[in-house]
Amino acid sequence: MSKIALIHTTSVTVDSLKKLIKKQKSEIEIINIVDDSILPQLISNNADITQVEDRVKYYIETAVKQGADLVLSACSSIGEIFEQENKKYKIPIMRIDSAMAEKAVDTAGTIGVAATLETTLKPSTELIKKIAADINKDIEIKTVLADSAYQKLMEGNEKQHDRLLADKLKQLAAEVEIVVLAQASMARAVSVLPVEMRDKFLTSPESGIKKAINNIS
Repeated sequence: MSKIALIHTTSVTVDSLKKLIKKQKSEIEIINIVDDSILPQLISNNADITQVEDRVKYYIETAVKQGADLVLSACSSIGEIFEQENKKYKIPIMRIDSAMAEKAVDTAGTIGVAATLETTLKPSTELIKKIAADINKDIEIKTVLADSAYQKLMEGNEKQHDRLLADKLKQLAAEVEIVVLAQASMARAVSVLPVEMRDKFLTSPESGIKKAINNIS
């Protein structure tokens, strides 16, 4: 039986990602490692991932020792660490937003990046720029931050999170060809957008999980 380890920085993504994995391949065993102290630390230290790097590397190593066939980051803010660690292990060490970023670059020249956490905007934007540079494609990126939506999510007010985020997403969508949602926790807000707009938004959970499963199938 294949085994995927997910490393989360919030408990919000645990159930939703488990459902996605089981929907695509029910027999996969799932390991969840959650450290909800990482994001508050990144928020307070201006997104200095060097301060959480050793901890994240330890979680990756732990997942590998538990027999994971693939380790996946559920948080874009620490995705860069997974890219670095991928060179050290025989199994894939992946970031969940890589498939989404690849699709954005492949399909659009003007790309919007939306986040509810400032710590996620830079790594998500840098990932898209790197992918574009690798294929020598010129792109334009516009960003939007909906930090008030994140606060509502942490308070447990999911409906208010979705409404506040959807308002920002509509504004950004009017200025670009496609919009990337930088955090897995944001995907839920797409369902409250008008149906005719939804194809303009890319979310990381479904594409990231699909890419992960393909890597171990």
